[in-house]
Amino acid sequence: MAKSNLFNTVAQKMLDAWIETDPAEPVEPLQVYAGVLDLLSIKMRLTVITVNGADPLEWHMKAVRHSGFTSSLFNVNKIFEDQRIGDFKDQTYMANAVIPRLKQVIENQQPSIELVKTQLFGINLGYDRILIPQRTTGRPQWVISSSYARFLLDTPKTYGKFDVDEEAVVQLLLEGCTAKEIAAQLGLSNRTVEHRLDKLKTRFGARNLVHLVVMLLGGHLNREQV
Repeated sequence: MAKSNLFNTVAQKMLDAWIETDPAEPVEPLQVYAGVLDLLSIKMRLTVITVNGADPLEWHMKAVRHSGFTSSLFNVNKIFEDQRIGDFKDQTYMANAVIPRLKQVIENQQPSIELVKTQLFGINLGYDRILIPQRTTGRPQWVISSSYARFLLDTPKTYGKFDVDEEAVVQLLLEGCTAKEIAAQLGLSNRTVEHRLDKLKTRFGARNLVHLVVMLLGGHLNREQV
């Protein structure tokens, strides 16, 4: 799956700023992320995790820039409000998708960039993420986390689970993208996207794309927001 060009730009600018810092004179995170604040899109978040001691549950997350991404499934910004990691409501998500990688970048003192595929409150979630630890001769005191939302979709149980590619296509379809726009965003050919949409229409018994969107949305309308 192709990464967002804007996310790549943001990640590279922060990495360039990080490389220029001196481990012998550790800096505050602002010096690394200041140059990208005006570049963050509505699907991007930027958070600083303060590393307090050895217990990850005591580390604190503070949002520098909330995402403008909205979902009928839950309030993303409320869930990721400033808090201790130990106070986060879905500890399974933290244990599987966040804490292990934070520990790794702190131990190695090297950034990490990846596509994260996980679940949050049982909902399939995918996002590009970069983690940048403080450069220091000792133990890093902070980690910058920036992410770019890819898809957020509660899989209709009666139709089976979607694979990663289907989830991305469906999310963009629900956002109002045409097949051509979906192909461009995902780095796929128009024919590939059309084929995946045809398979989805067959699975759901949808007569056309409008009918498919209605059926997909119907699985979410009665879901209580977290």
